[in-house]
Amino acid sequence: MLNAAFPLLIPQSFLLKEAEHVEGFAPEVAWVTRGGGEELHEPLAIRPTSEAIIGPIVKGWIQSYRDLPLLVNQWGNVMRWERRPRLFLRTSEFWWQEGHTVHANLKETEERTLQMLEVYRSFLEDDMAIPVVPGVKSETQKFPGALRTYTVEALMQDGKALQAGTSHNLGDHFARAYDIMFLDENNERQYAWTTSWGMSTRIVGAAIMVHGDKKGLVLPPRVAPFQVVIVPIWRKDSEKDTIMTAVDRLAAELKGAGVRIKVDASDKTAGWKFNEWELKGVPVRMEIGPRDVENNSAVLVRRDTGTKEFAGQDGISQRVVALLEEVQKGIYTKAAAFRDENTHRASTYDELKEGVERGGFVDVFWCQDAACENKIKEDTRATNRCMPVNQPGDSGPCVVCGKTSSVHALFAKAY
Repeated sequence: MLNAAFPLLIPQSFLLKEAEHVEGFAPEVAWVTRGGGEELHEPLAIRPTSEAIIGPIVKGWIQSYRDLPLLVNQWGNVMRWERRPRLFLRTSEFWWQEGHTVHANLKETEERTLQMLEVYRSFLEDDMAIPVVPGVKSETQKFPGALRTYTVEALMQDGKALQAGTSHNLGDHFARAYDIMFLDENNERQYAWTTSWGMSTRIVGAAIMVHGDKKGLVLPPRVAPFQVVIVPIWRKDSEKDTIMTAVDRLAAELKGAGVRIKVDASDKTAGWKFNEWELKGVPVRMEIGPRDVENNSAVLVRRDTGTKEFAGQDGISQRVVALLEEVQKGIYTKAAAFRDENTHRASTYDELKEGVERGGFVDVFWCQDAACENKIKEDTRATNRCMPVNQPGDSGPCVVCGKTSSVHALFAKAY
């Protein structure tokens, strides 16, 4: 994988080459029309996504099939003019990771698209502890210009869905638009096949909305900046040195075990520190006071459940590492249970509307006709989130028109 950085400003002519792409993003594109006090000869789009700037550049990097696959990764900021922005979830400017690949055939392109979908699923579930549903987007919801768009859909605590990451099989559409060609093994010129995929700072909002509670953040240990905060507690200045000696020893042991720690030895009260670090979502709090030093122990408090336990100081890193894993699993299990409890099966249109009103995912048979999809959106404001990759294999009547279908689709209100 090649890490690269491409221009933020895209000439209008580049963007116009892919008509479907332009049409899809037109309402969200921000334009630069003046520079240095002068009117620009050609307006420049502030990057809404990067296919239109990467395509014209990478075509010069590819001559033959020996140059393929080309794998490019970029971290950068993006601008999409949001009418109703929401912090982290939908902002006009956001930071993201995006990948772009070029292949010799459709098979390799589809394999890469699905591979990245699995990478995102794994990261969200295994590291962020956010349960998701991998699926394919409908024709009306797919990325503009794509052959197929795959998504990982998450459910927030307010019952709304969030698209947490996407992976697009772009077919040869963008290659044709930007003239990306190569000589194949028979020395014949062929259009290439491309993918793109991305995940943004939206997942920060997802972590807040999926795991947070009335006390503040609840961070999964695998991604928390600090996994453990150590709070030394003393009432007399004469106790401080003894307590801090124990704290320093335990902090060194935890660091040696690979645990990310923070020692809060500030002069704030213990209660203030507890509240502050709960607000910041640190997974485990370790309390050490005079009695703990005497007993060669420490108090461990889980952020997710508030459960307290006493642990011996000798070899405490083993218990802390195990506890962090318990917290990680506990947070995911709670979120998965919420998602499952708020996924409703609807076999009639009235049941669909009732499910949307309650909030959460509504699982229905859908005939894949855009007219039925649009009716649901018009009547309920719910959108087709995806057709899950793992289909049950049964069949039934489309929830709108009654036509027999074997496709399950998830509908929900979303951000």
